[in-house]
Amino acid sequence: MIRIVIIGGGNVATHLAKAFNKTKEASLVQVYARKNIQLEPFKDFTATTNSLELLKDADVYIIAVADGAITNVSSKIKKKSSLVVHTSGSVSMDALKNKGRKGVFYLLQSFSKTKEVNFNDIPFCLEAENKNDLELLEKLAKLIGKNIYHINSKQRKSLHVAAVFVNNFTNHMYKIGADICKEHQVPFEVLQPLIKETALKIKELAPDKAQTGPAKRNDQETIKNHLKLLNKKQQEIYQLITKSIQNDGKKL
Repeated sequence: MIRIVIIGGGNVATHLAKAFNKTKEASLVQVYARKNIQLEPFKDFTATTNSLELLKDADVYIIAVADGAITNVSSKIKKKSSLVVHTSGSVSMDALKNKGRKGVFYLLQSFSKTKEVNFNDIPFCLEAENKNDLELLEKLAKLIGKNIYHINSKQRKSLHVAAVFVNNFTNHMYKIGADICKEHQVPFEVLQPLIKETALKIKELAPDKAQTGPAKRNDQETIKNHLKLLNKKQQEIYQLITKSIQNDGKKL
């Protein structure tokens, strides 16, 4: 039985707590959060605390807090024989300042508290200082998921940047598309099958092979017509991405 304490009351902490609470091979012994209101969702199934001085004994402490708080929070965990890990994609393992063992338990996914997640679809990117701790994190990840990767701190930072492009920036493109639809009184839902097909296509084709559209074809007439429909900010983004696509085409 792996004893777990989760430190944090945000989206990642919430989903991890719910998932580990359902497993028989792990025991979620406690959840920590700074504010009592953050602890309310956990009180029905585990012990809670808002004091790092009152952490229960555990095999693994999972820090799921804001990136800027990881160093400070980890420095206050006094359990020298336990493994302390953080869940950040952009923070090095060296940011952990506990006196004991260190590692990373990064889940490459975007989380919202109100949206259920299937951990079997989520990549677990693991790092530890030694082989035994890495095996422990693998065992922990396999209790709730199945996609396990060994990713070091340098690789994870690059992966996090890539994730910003494919997730955060892509979502902003959805927002711009929704704005254009709204302005011209077209339902955004009309675009949803295209969004789905674009995402599914790259399971079978590399992104450069899946690229289509007027920029790829160098269709200047269509590009000019599109620009006439856009406001100044949208034009800047459209032209920047069009140029990037065309430059990629020249490299092939």
